[in-house]
Amino acid sequence: METTFPQGFFWGGATSANQCEGAWDKDGKGACFVDHLTAGSRQNPRIFHKELRPDVFYPCHKGVDFYHRYKEDIALFAEMGFTMFRLSINWPRLFPHGDETTPNPKGIAFYHSVFDECKKYGIEPLVTISHLEMPYYLCEHYGGWRDRRLVDFYLNLCRTLFTEYKGKVHWWLTFNEINGLASGLGFPGGILPEDGQPLMDFGPRTPAQINDCFNALHHQLVASAKAVQLAHQIDPENKVGCMILGQANYPLTCKPEDAFACQQNMMMNTFLCSDVQVRGAYPGYALRHFENEGITLDWQPGDAEELKNGTVDFYSFSYYSSGCISADGGGDRTLGNLTVTEKNPYLRASEWGWTIDPLGLRHYLNEVYGRYQIPIIVVENGLGAKDVLEDGKVHDPYRIDYLRQHIQAMHDAIALDGVDLIGYTMWGCIDLVSGGTGEMSKRYGFIYVDADDAGHGSYDRTRKDSFYWYQKVLRSNGADLE
Repeated sequence: METTFPQGFFWGGATSANQCEGAWDKDGKGACFVDHLTAGSRQNPRIFHKELRPDVFYPCHKGVDFYHRYKEDIALFAEMGFTMFRLSINWPRLFPHGDETTPNPKGIAFYHSVFDECKKYGIEPLVTISHLEMPYYLCEHYGGWRDRRLVDFYLNLCRTLFTEYKGKVHWWLTFNEINGLASGLGFPGGILPEDGQPLMDFGPRTPAQINDCFNALHHQLVASAKAVQLAHQIDPENKVGCMILGQANYPLTCKPEDAFACQQNMMMNTFLCSDVQVRGAYPGYALRHFENEGITLDWQPGDAEELKNGTVDFYSFSYYSSGCISADGGGDRTLGNLTVTEKNPYLRASEWGWTIDPLGLRHYLNEVYGRYQIPIIVVENGLGAKDVLEDGKVHDPYRIDYLRQHIQAMHDAIALDGVDLIGYTMWGCIDLVSGGTGEMSKRYGFIYVDADDAGHGSYDRTRKDSFYWYQKVLRSNGADLE
């Protein structure tokens, strides 16, 4: 069967400001909380420092210098044939503390220039409003999204974006991987570890920690719903989506208990947030879970109406791997994207232990479309690997193979299953700082950036073999995957 995608299908790549922009303290920008994270590795976690230390390297301070090289980078995206570029706004570049009323004019000007450069090449910006670039001040002085006042600070940011970039940006995402909070990880809500502690801790949570996470999540869901309504009011052409951390999970065995545990996991960790954002209300299973676990949400008058009136226009998600779930948790553990599940004995994994499962992407697309029946965009997908630059070239057949299989899975979901998939933005289209480990050596991009894990290098850009392969895919609208 010929692998051709629908006319008008969006092809492109994705980045986040905190991992690529750099210039962390230039032109009036304040610190975001990731600016307080050290580098790490698969073996050593990223550490949070309350006070920055002069003898420590903080990789997001430099990123890959997109702030100064965006014209060069967007030209390379255009050379590949991008029709969509997913990027995020660095909140403290516009509002250094996050609670100001007037934005930083130099920050405003920077994103005007970025969007103008995209328009020059016919590339649609897909803008994530909040992608872990929360101002550190809001974490330190307000306790992050546990404080309901952040809803108003966030809406002030949204109003600025929707007004300032009206006509230049039509596609928006409210929060990146919003369901990360539902798994009990606090940092997506600005709930930071203690000084000197790892960013991610998958250990047991206290009832108070769980309650904090779900209240921070509730505030984000209310803020998202209000942002959707505001975007439509300011420009009816705006399309606003949710963004979910997606992972296909399977029962570890055919025991009914494993199947049920897998279903429960998907409901609470994956579908809860999108049920609210797409359907406009908390699902019954979540309300019962809150009651059973003694979780008390900060419901305020009007919250239910806001959620009902602020449903999203499309569903977007990240997908890298799949996992297995068992009732007793007795299998070998394996890492994924902010997840720990049991290892699937039938699948191989990346160098970082993430299971490679292209059929899982088709499985997940079918689950989501069957549940919601709205347009879908895959906004993150890719393979982190240790690329080597030799004689000015990077040969990465492993990345081409990974992407070929996942793009084929998307095609099959459209052509054979009837999924309304409208776009694909591959993650880390240019090498950037790994969010989970803070490494440069975990590379995803089509474009190699000459920088190492300590921030040394020229930061010059080099096209990898996968650059030319993706260019061919885009020119053929997915017909040529060889």
